[in-house]
Amino acid sequence: MAQQMLQGATIAEQKGYSENIFVSALLHDVGHFTSEFGTFSMDDTKDRFHENSGAEVLQDFFPKLVTDCVRYNVAAKQYLCATHPSYFDRPCAASLHSLNFQGGRMSEDEIKDFERNPNLKEIIAVRYLDDVGKHANMEIPQFSYYAPMV
Repeated sequence: MAQQMLQGATIAEQKGYSENIFVSALLHDVGHFTSEFGTFSMDDTKDRFHENSGAEVLQDFFPKLVTDCVRYNVAAKQYLCATHPSYFDRPCAASLHSLNFQGGRMSEDEIKDFERNPNLKEIIAVRYLDDVGKHANMEIPQFSYYAPMV
């Protein structure tokens, strides 16, 4: 999981995103490491709410943009599944598995509410970085490279 987070940050930097976006990509799944509910497993049958626990840990130390990208990462997946049917081709098996117990696709009302978030564009960008940051042999810098930005 940490490898995937580093990959997302690396891709964000390579694509010229702002520092807040690649820090968000780096930290988007930090809740998997901080949650009292433990880390994700393909055997899971219930949500561990990693997005909430991650955002709570970060909220006193990072701008709202970063914590929104963490807090709404699952919502972004639900949103994209509801609004872009081809999105189902992007996420990995684990992401699609967890979607089932994270509430599935958003309803029309949920879509309208989600679209009111002033950080929607950035939240979606980090979601896409989450999806592409899953390469088996990608060369990435160590976390220490990003530490000064964090």
